[in-house]
Amino acid sequence: MDTIDLQKLADDIIAGRRLTREDDLSFFIDADLTGLCSGADRIRAALVGDFVNLCTIINGKSGKCGENCKFCAQSAHHHTSCDIYDLLDADTILAAAKSNESEGVRRFSIVDSGHGPSDADFEKIIDICERVHRECTIKLCVSLGFMTDEQFRRLAAAGVTRIHNNIETSRRYFPHICTTHTFDDKLANIRRAKAAGLEVCSGCIIGMGETPEDRIDIAVTLSELGVVSIPINSLMPIPGTPLEHQRRLTEDEILRCVATFRYINPEIDIRLAGGRALMSDNGIRTFTSGASASITGNMLTTSGSTIQSDMAMLKGLGRKV
Repeated sequence: MDTIDLQKLADDIIAGRRLTREDDLSFFIDADLTGLCSGADRIRAALVGDFVNLCTIINGKSGKCGENCKFCAQSAHHHTSCDIYDLLDADTILAAAKSNESEGVRRFSIVDSGHGPSDADFEKIIDICERVHRECTIKLCVSLGFMTDEQFRRLAAAGVTRIHNNIETSRRYFPHICTTHTFDDKLANIRRAKAAGLEVCSGCIIGMGETPEDRIDIAVTLSELGVVSIPINSLMPIPGTPLEHQRRLTEDEILRCVATFRYINPEIDIRLAGGRALMSDNGIRTFTSGASASITGNMLTTSGSTIQSDMAMLKGLGRKV
């Protein structure tokens, strides 16, 4: 498909057309990248606007995860040098939320390693969420793995507005990445969260050995799930994990993925997440290729970015942050 066709498709999407699993989407694999990114940015501008949604995370509990996801440094199945600690105390998490809020960030996420929190940790997390909700205006998100209907409802009552739970990859490729839970387990967990009235942030990690067709399938699945935010992570191979020797993605591959996801998910946040070090200038080109949001934070030392440097970069593009 040439540039003119891509721009026509962008016009059609802006006018209301939506791409589905029934469409032939194979053109995304080798469409002209410049035209694809240009069309994706036009869709972003028309349907999402110039505001960039920034969020930060705190690793509330680290390591000793019983799941065997091949990409993850925190899995107990692998031998990495990741930090290992139990759930942080409420004062530490609250201080981080207030610090991020003071720098202008609008959303803060508490991330917990493991299949799901223990009963004791869950009660502590509820208390922490209630305290953050009382003392901050920053919107609260949690990434806690698998939970019950009742746990999701209690999180919503405690002030949590959004759950993060990546599907990671396509249904076809998922068994090559993890065998301790299934793709359907992921989908069921997301649906439980939505049934409890929570928004869902769910995305993927690209560069794990999946095909371009798999990446298109991920974008379609997320569209079908009705998530409100899609973080796109690019694999940074971690020593000690089964993917430590995986080929690193090129910047063009990342841009193609971001733009494709925008065409298929035109009205929601496409969020730049992990792997920014693979791109020049901390991924600035993704924001002219369909991206409308980003994970940021002063803890993102691997990418060399801080909250203030990200804000300066985005303001330089004329975006509102």
